[in-house]
Amino acid sequence: MQERVLKKQDIIKSVARRHSHFGSFLFLGRNINYPSALEGALKLKEISYIPAEGYAAGEMKHGPIALIDEYRAVVCIALKDKVYEKMISNIQEIRSRRGKIIAIASEGDSKIKELVSEVIYVPQTEELFSPLIAVLPLQLLAYHIAAKRGCDVDQPRNLAKSVTVE
Repeated sequence: MQERVLKKQDIIKSVARRHSHFGSFLFLGRNINYPSALEGALKLKEISYIPAEGYAAGEMKHGPIALIDEYRAVVCIALKDKVYEKMISNIQEIRSRRGKIIAIASEGDSKIKELVSEVIYVPQTEELFSPLIAVLPLQLLAYHIAAKRGCDVDQPRNLAKSVTVE
């Protein structure tokens, strides 16, 4: 399944190119994919230096909704799972505020394409394993945005990676 996502590099790179100018990003995920949203935001901050926040989509009306406008990109993890319809509701709220939406969606989801212009499809999998698939396009999106902005993706500034043994 990961190989199918990796084969979408050209699509992800195109989406990144069209969104690399945004000054901030919001990543939204629900339930088991809330941590995926956090990871997407973290990777974008680490390697592109763009302010990004990850939020639980169910909490959108408790603050993050105030940030949404036509100058912020919003990445929505909207996979076909038990919270899919709630995620669609979030997307409709974002659209009404002119947010620029990038959806991470399940292959075969035609409904999402009616709501957003930017979709990165991932293979459908068991819900429990979906974060393992959803995180790949998020990391690749961050990579391609950083590369487009001329950032050193191999040695991001101010980050020290170290392992200590106690």
